[in-house]
Amino acid sequence: MAAKSRKPLILISNDDGITAPGIAVLVRVMKRIGEVVVVAPDSPQSGMGHAITIGNPLRLDPSTIFDGIEAYECSGTPADCVKLAKHFVLRDRPADLVVSGINHGSNSSVNVLYSGTMSAAIEAAIEGLPAIGFSLCDYGHLADFSHIEAWVEHLTRQALEHGIPTGTALNINFPKKSEKTIAGARICRQARAKWQEEFDLRYDPYQRPYYWLIGNFVNEDQGEDTDEWALAHNYISVVPCQYDLTAQHGLPQLNEQWSLALDGGKVEANPVHEAAATDTVLPEKGKKKQKS
Repeated sequence: MAAKSRKPLILISNDDGITAPGIAVLVRVMKRIGEVVVVAPDSPQSGMGHAITIGNPLRLDPSTIFDGIEAYECSGTPADCVKLAKHFVLRDRPADLVVSGINHGSNSSVNVLYSGTMSAAIEAAIEGLPAIGFSLCDYGHLADFSHIEAWVEHLTRQALEHGIPTGTALNINFPKKSEKTIAGARICRQARAKWQEEFDLRYDPYQRPYYWLIGNFVNEDQGEDTDEWALAHNYISVVPCQYDLTAQHGLPQLNEQWSLALDGGKVEANPVHEAAATDTVLPEKGKKKQKS
């Protein structure tokens, strides 16, 4: 008799907190696919970006919020959750996949930089684990996730079957539920868009001033291969993201035009910069990073 194949180990986190409806949906879907472990913030951490806790102790307490699921609530950020999960909760059990979400609100375009949801996924990629961040373009606490459950399961199974490129986390955004059926899913690039912020001056009951961030989202990218175009046309957007933020296109100009020598002489270009943008220099296996 053939031995049973091992179920994939799936780590779940988010930024809306362990009590958010979105993570409950994600747990329900992942239970159909593999063994699930949850490590999520004990309170909302939206907009935290890739912050980590360095000046305060981190608390990690068991939670029974999900019936029959090993779960923990963490006092830290989404990135903290993934770090603690890998090094303390899972220890010698490497996760086959890390999924974050499902976020209440879009994380397309420039929003990925502010996103706690995506920071958990990108932290996993830094740790060498395949990862996906899921977001629904509906900011409501009672958002309807029913139209995307089958898609979440399908895309997760695709990731487990075919893999995710090393050092990459997928940023997957779903259109808000409407009368229209989702048109499909598209592999996209991140749109060049930004927030035009304003700070609204307000006063509390004691007439002390405070500021409330408001603004408008401006999409400056007319490309039909972007996440914003896909979502506007009722497609699911799938964007591969990386933590290497080197602007490869800027290296030639800086090497050719800048003089970095104090005496005004020309500094020789770093030969590494002449490598293709897809080349990656990895540290030797087993070599530990040294503190600066």
